[in-house]
Amino acid sequence: MVFLRRTMLLRYLLLSAMLALLLFISSFWLPQGARDCGTAWQPCLSFNHQTPEPPLAPAKWAEPDRAPPLIQECPGQSFQAWRLLLHLKSSMSDDNDILMEPYLQSWDELINFMESLGTMVSFFSQKVKEKVVVIRELSLKHSREAHGKPSDLSGLQTPASFGLKNGMYRSVRSMVEAELKAGMVDFSRRTDSGCRTLLRLHRSLLWLKLMLEGLAEGPDADGRFKTPGELSRDAYKVALAPHHPWVLRQAAELVFLALPERKYFLQLVCVKSTREAAPVLRVIIHHLTLVHTRTQRILSEHDMLELP
Repeated sequence: MVFLRRTMLLRYLLLSAMLALLLFISSFWLPQGARDCGTAWQPCLSFNHQTPEPPLAPAKWAEPDRAPPLIQECPGQSFQAWRLLLHLKSSMSDDNDILMEPYLQSWDELINFMESLGTMVSFFSQKVKEKVVVIRELSLKHSREAHGKPSDLSGLQTPASFGLKNGMYRSVRSMVEAELKAGMVDFSRRTDSGCRTLLRLHRSLLWLKLMLEGLAEGPDADGRFKTPGELSRDAYKVALAPHHPWVLRQAAELVFLALPERKYFLQLVCVKSTREAAPVLRVIIHHLTLVHTRTQRILSEHDMLELP
């Protein structure tokens, strides 16, 4: 009995320590805007009362069954679904490549999406931000060197898109081939190469795509909708958990518990029900799938899906 109590106490202390670590990490992130919010633990959004929803038809991810309604500007929030869709479409080049500038702009919008879900989600969004910055800085550094300028970026006021319109970081394929040729990619140890960083973003994109797929689905056989926390956990187990150590997997559980209700996610695309959200989510999921599939193919061609 005493041993059992000690075990439970240790478990609670460990979870408390993880929560304190997440709070410390999230202290570097400031919630967007200064709106009428309840607490820093929940998104700064307001909602009308929602009535129960009828069941949805099965979702189709390979191709939207019909054109979605016009995706409009959602006032009072950073994340805009129409802007994400625009960047995703723009990243698809005619030669089966992914253009880097609109790809990273897509991530800027997805970061806005994550940060709209509350402070605890900064556990994920902060890491994504760091990876986007790494690729942009590598691009800036290479472009400056190619133009005979100092590669040190400290103190420089340089546009984020500088170096992404041409050169080795113009696209995913050009970056992969150039970094391999330059010996920047190591298949046995961690490096700060753009390829390794892209792989981490690639896995995170799958996590978000799977979570959105769950949000667009109807209820189960018992008429119950899965909570966003459950959907995020299911997606995490597939996309990210196999690549994370035990401590990160446990910390992620705290994030899933802190996620807001389904209605907050619906409000982010300016709808009040899952039925209204489904056409919008499906077209976004479709383009996320196209970008993910194409990136997966390029990385797979060069055996880069398991870079350390």
